[in-house]
Amino acid sequence: MTPPPAIEATGLRKSYGDVPVLDGIDLRVERGTVHALLGPNGAGKTTTVRILATLSRADAGHARVAGYDVVTDRPRVRRAISLTGQFAAVDAMQTGEENLRMMARLTGLSRAAAARRAGELLERFRLTDARRRLAGTYSGGMRRRLDLAAGLVGEPEVVFLDEPTTGLDPRSRRELWQVVTEVAARGTTVLLTTQYLEEADRLADRIGVLNAGQLVAEGTAEQLKTRVRGHRLDVVLHHETAYRRLAARAVHHAPETLTLGIPTDGTAAQVRALLDELDPGRTDIARFSLHSATLDDVFLALTAKERAHA
Repeated sequence: MTPPPAIEATGLRKSYGDVPVLDGIDLRVERGTVHALLGPNGAGKTTTVRILATLSRADAGHARVAGYDVVTDRPRVRRAISLTGQFAAVDAMQTGEENLRMMARLTGLSRAAAARRAGELLERFRLTDARRRLAGTYSGGMRRRLDLAAGLVGEPEVVFLDEPTTGLDPRSRRELWQVVTEVAARGTTVLLTTQYLEEADRLADRIGVLNAGQLVAEGTAEQLKTRVRGHRLDVVLHHETAYRRLAARAVHHAPETLTLGIPTDGTAAQVRALLDELDPGRTDIARFSLHSATLDDVFLALTAKERAHA
């Protein structure tokens, strides 16, 4: 018998007062995969995670995590998951080792078992040398690794990472990416929310793009890139009049250089036809270049009509 998906949600809706935050989200995350929810501020990413992690209730719809209903089986869901938010939730006045041993004891392990589990996680997250230092002296990246390690003490089936690299410098961000990759390689399901396009491209097996409370696209990074025809034609215009005339066609805008990025399939015939269509008099385009589409292009194209909401 095929096991159920790690996360399955249908028709999730949530409003705060008159402000809709989720507008009918359907989500399916297979076991042992990394699934990213990508979207701008206010898109509904954190609200989705809070509902799935049983911290908030949807106004409508249903969701199951690790096979359990998030409303009727809330205690079982909570035992099966771990949640790491945007800010490390570790005790700054305890050492790294003490933080992990405390968490292990709270899960019911004996003193000896808690010590062993703490040691395993300190080594796995490359924190052994700092085990006896107060967590308050850790760098931002170290605190995030300790926070994630604490969340894995109970060996959860599903890990929610809500914008875990916010505020980290590039080196610390890449260190945490490596940790997430290792966690997923051990079979743990990871649901990651992020605003960083490179992060989603680097880590996720599948990506869902949220905008204004709706899931506007979903697929692998490569599948999403085909949504903007796989390539982008960047044209540099001679003057602002031409830039304004063509701006609505673009998925990339650089007004300071009068550059627009237009989706294309990359074939010579289509590029020639597109240039003639954009500049029939051959007086507006100064130069052009062609390159493969990126997640930036997908993100900008799919969220171009973002509605403002909290």
